[in-house]
Amino acid sequence: MKLHCEVEVVSRHLPALGLRNRGKGVRAVLNLCQQAPESVPRSRFRDEVGGSHAACLLVSTLKDKRGTRYELKENIEQFFTKFVDEGKATVRLKEPLVDICISKANSSSLKGFLSAVRLAHRGCDIETPLSTLTPVKTSDFEKLKTKMVITSKKDYPLSTNFPYSLEHLQTSYCGLSRVDMRMLCLKNLRKLDLSHNHIKMLPDTIGDLIHLQDLNLSDNHLESFRVTLCQSTLQQSLRSLDLSKNKIKALPVQFCQLREITDLKLDDNELIRLPFKIGQLKNLRSLSAARNKLPFLPSEFKNLSLEYLDLFGNTFEKPELLPIIKLQVPLTLLEASARTVLQKRIPYGPQSIPYHLCHDLDTAKVCVCGRFCLNSYIQATTTMNLHSVAHTVVLVDNMGGTEASIISYFCSLACYVNSSDMLK
Repeated sequence: MKLHCEVEVVSRHLPALGLRNRGKGVRAVLNLCQQAPESVPRSRFRDEVGGSHAACLLVSTLKDKRGTRYELKENIEQFFTKFVDEGKATVRLKEPLVDICISKANSSSLKGFLSAVRLAHRGCDIETPLSTLTPVKTSDFEKLKTKMVITSKKDYPLSTNFPYSLEHLQTSYCGLSRVDMRMLCLKNLRKLDLSHNHIKMLPDTIGDLIHLQDLNLSDNHLESFRVTLCQSTLQQSLRSLDLSKNKIKALPVQFCQLREITDLKLDDNELIRLPFKIGQLKNLRSLSAARNKLPFLPSEFKNLSLEYLDLFGNTFEKPELLPIIKLQVPLTLLEASARTVLQKRIPYGPQSIPYHLCHDLDTAKVCVCGRFCLNSYIQATTTMNLHSVAHTVVLVDNMGGTEASIISYFCSLACYVNSSDMLK
């Protein structure tokens, strides 16, 4: 019985000696092996009938194909399986004092393997045939494939699964009209490239890829980016997102919850606006949204700190001479209560207030003073030099311009009058 994974054997003596483990596993093959009677110490073998049920755990690596053997019967102090669905677990042994830390394993295979290890620890019969104590082959490690690149439809696997150990998967020019659900079982994926296909919609379960850092969806038929993805584990993992050459007209305001993104490509879409809370993407360093239909930028765009910015080919409008005034005096009860909820950061959700009120709060406008407003505000447009937010700026047009229109909101007449931008 074998398990392909990464393993780190951690000695519990090291902390007492002031030493640390390197904290990184190596590719390994775990074998649950039949232990010959003569290989078992007499003290541990005395009560076993002919040794037929004696089992041990053999940990083999590329550098040590013969492997290191660990006895199992009554020798396990504890199992740690909180993250078994992520392919992680730890087996703590009594003798020697080590923790066998398993990672990057197929979750279903890991569960079955741990069940067998538990049986071996209790001295029970194991239905699955045990391996023999023989060195593993180099070919056994080839199953731990971490990268696969497919660039034609004829090479796309139809009858076989993707290797569960994949960390980088590219399936381009394969004519995919949807995301293959088999990909969403690859819990170790860090980079997923689905560019140059015909995908129209993304499944919510992409958000279950907890290690995904780089997602390339360029040159597809996407018309939107789902809110559920913005509220998934991608909030913590996603660093690079390529949505260029699609048919997206707008991104949801929740998109700005993906706050770990550093590289965002939105070129060649049909964008008519950027998320007005885009300034919350504090880690964003490269933004490309060339050849869209942006008439202006949101006011929070000023809060960005970019290294590279490309907004070439957008139809930026000239600033309006007069502001749009939608002030309500006195404020309505809805406006006043909404401002209070947002200003005091009172938690809210569809479980406590109606969904349409949640949407109003999520899409509230932010005044230049930092306060919030819903339906009572002054709207004004001006221009900004893009060099104020980016080190390198691609020209906005063929005339050498680096300025773009920006829309601003003011919660009161006082804020509008006192705004330094409007007085320039």
